[in-house]
Formats: sequence, structure tokens, C-alpha cells
Amino acid sequence: MMITLLSVVVIWKAIGVIAAIGILAAVVLYFISKKFHVEEDPRIDMIVEFLPGANCGGCGFAGCRNLAETMVARCTMDGCKCPGNSAENNAKIAAILGIEAGETTPKVAVVRCQGTCENAPAKVQYDSAFTCAFANNLFAGENGCPNGCLGCGDCVKACNFGAIHIDPETKLPVVDEEKCVGCGVCAKNCPRNVIEVRPKGPKGRRVYVSCNNKEKGAVAMKNCKVACIGCGKCAKACPFEAITLENNLAYIDPAKCKMCRKCVAECPKHAIVAVNFPAPKPAPEAKDTAAPEVSKTEAN
Repeated sequence: MMITLLSVVVIWKAIGVIAAIGILAAVVLYFISKKFHVEEDPRIDMIVEFLPGANCGGCGFAGCRNLAETMVARCTMDGCKCPGNSAENNAKIAAILGIEAGETTPKVAVVRCQGTCENAPAKVQYDSAFTCAFANNLFAGENGCPNGCLGCGDCVKACNFGAIHIDPETKLPVVDEEKCVGCGVCAKNCPRNVIEVRPKGPKGRRVYVSCNNKEKGAVAMKNCKVACIGCGKCAKACPFEAITLENNLAYIDPAKCKMCRKCVAECPKHAIVAVNFPAPKPAPEAKDTAAPEVSKTEAN
């Protein structure tokens, strides 16, 4: 009986000690929280409401909340603007910060490769880890082009907006312009820089070189029949000096391009594409302007 009673006393003492430690710890934590409490600016939560919430990192910050915190801390949107946000939401964020929103240029991802199964037939078969990053370290690619799309879909996995998919027939990425916000995450995850984020253009119209090849023309043509061969004809045809040639590859500067499309017609390999332009009108039929023949009877 004495042993049982002693055990109960010991247990209650232990419970009392633990409870005392818990109460003491709670009091200490309370005063610490009061001492080091940092008031968070309520504007941060207000700004987060007008951000996409995808936490894609396209802005260069660690998620949407970190971007909002930076905006409030700097009291500006310069250098810390969400590339995938709408102009309407940017205006609301600017109003919260008490600044002018400024103009936003809509952007979209473009795939600079036309190495389809038809244009660039496969020479080998890839049978290993199905990621572009891994395949890029192993070999040039099934079609032999060391700069072309590998088609494993790293860009698809990286997109938080479901704006890109691999076409099962061409084995190339296809960007949905309606869903793409131009965040650039797909471009960052492409080991060959095949994807580029460019201005969406008026009415969604764009002209760009859909090739990333940097090999000399003769070598490039062995791998893909629509590869840029670096001939420079497009650069000579451009009246706005918007095209440069470097490492055997032409590049169109979207800031200088006026979309006259002279380069499109000049490219002998059809490596330059024009997107969302209306179809050319059919040429009018030539009228017969020759004088009608006059019979001898009519002449008399």
C-alpha cells in the first residue's frame, strides 16, 4: 500500500514539474514574441490577391508573396513585376502602392525549332531517362541536330499554366497563346534555349526565326531541311536593320521588326515564320487586253 501511494505522489510531482515548465515556457515565448514582433504591412496581403499565385518564379523571386513583399519594401514595380499578370491586376497593385502602373507589353513563349519528324527524320532512337536535361548530356538528338528540340517535355512539366504540350505527330512543343502568360519558366527549363519569350505583338502577330541551329549550312541541312543556313539574305532584305547574323544563325530583334515580312519571302529554307497574319489575297486574274480580231467581212 505504501509503495502504491508513493508511486502516485511521484507521478503527481512529475506532472506538476512538467506543467510548471510548460507554463514557464509559454510565458517566456509570450514575452519574446512581444519583444521581437514585427508588424507586417497589410498591403502585402492585398497585393498577393492580385497575383496569379502560381509561384512559378518567372519574376525572379521566391514566389508571389516574396514578390509582393519586395514591391512593398521598394514601393515600386520596377524590376519586380509579375510577367504573367494582367494589365488590370497590375493597375490595382499600383493603386495599392500609390504609384503609376506603367505600360505592360504582353509576351508569349515561341518555339524556335521546326525539326519535325518530316523535316528532321530520326537517325537513332533514344531509350533512356525521358528528360531533355538528361538527353542533352548524352547525345545530339535523334535527328542529329545539337541545337534542336529534344522533345522530352521538360518545358511541359515546368509550365504552371498548362500552356504547352508536345504534339504527338511532330514531337515538338506547342504553345497555347491563350493560356501562356509569358513567365519564361519553360524557356529556363529548356537545356538548349529552343524556347524564347517574345512580345506577343499587335493582334498576336509575330515574325521570328524558327531555328536554333548554329552549325554551318551544309552540316545543318543534313539534319534538318528547314534549318537556318546563315546565308544572310534575310538581313540584306530587311529595311529596318532588325536582323543580325551570328554563329551561322539569323535573329530578328522584336524591338526593331516592323513585320513587313520581306525576310519571310527571302529565306530560301523557310526558317522564318510569320504568325497570325491574314492569308494573302489571291492575285487578280489578268484581263485579256489584246485587241479583238476583226474579220475581213467586218473590215469591208
